[in-house]
Amino acid sequence: MDYRNRIADYLQQWSLQADGVPVHTHGACLLPVLRGGQPAMLKLSAGGDEGRAGAVLRWWDGDGAVRVLAATPDDDVLLLERAPGSRALAALAHAGEAGDTAATGILCAVAARLHAPRPMAPALPALSGCFAALAAAAAHGGVFSACHAVARDLLAAPQDSVVLHGDLHHGNVLDGGARGWLAIDPKGYVGERGFDFANILCNPDAALATAPGRLQRQVSVIAGEARLDPARLLAWVAAWAGLSAAWHLEDGTPPQTALAVAAIALGALRA
Repeated sequence: MDYRNRIADYLQQWSLQADGVPVHTHGACLLPVLRGGQPAMLKLSAGGDEGRAGAVLRWWDGDGAVRVLAATPDDDVLLLERAPGSRALAALAHAGEAGDTAATGILCAVAARLHAPRPMAPALPALSGCFAALAAAAAHGGVFSACHAVARDLLAAPQDSVVLHGDLHHGNVLDGGARGWLAIDPKGYVGERGFDFANILCNPDAALATAPGRLQRQVSVIAGEARLDPARLLAWVAAWAGLSAAWHLEDGTPPQTALAVAAIALGALRA
């Protein structure tokens, strides 16, 4: 999708000044901007899960997440608070086991703020709907089939349902300076709270996610910080990693890292 004309329209409409170059993701285009001299981020969505971000971010109202400063009626264009800090959770996670544990603790603290009860939750789809790709991939057998069986059991009897971020990981929690660590890019589902912690164990990259002993160590950290059953958290890691691998198959991208994490989680569940 060519976003250039749309960017120009909203720069004019919202009195913005470009403050960088556009960044293109799978489902959006983002441009750092200034509004009245203050840093912000202009986000133009291609639809799908991205279209729910505005409603979820407004509901969080800046508590653990960036604020919405302006939006179109259908939320396909958002002007968002820009996190000004220079710290990165991925870099912290690579600063030895202590750094990895600290990064995980920060992610758990952000998740706790996002999951806190609030009135008038937005209407969002059930988490179960996003697992269709894993159900289809289960026909390949092996890890896919095992992950699908785990996911099916989890989704059949959800516990402690909340509004989920849906893609919480080191790259989606940014340094907000005086505002603390702030989540960006929610996908927006309703489902079991434990799901939001699974992707932490698949990140920040393949080397760390598959490092010997790392998943089991960080499962213990998350279980303690978030008051989760370790075995059920491992099951969510297997379900999420299998789903991620299935999405990679659909997109024609390599699923090896997700499959490796899924295999580690499945092995830990069987131990």
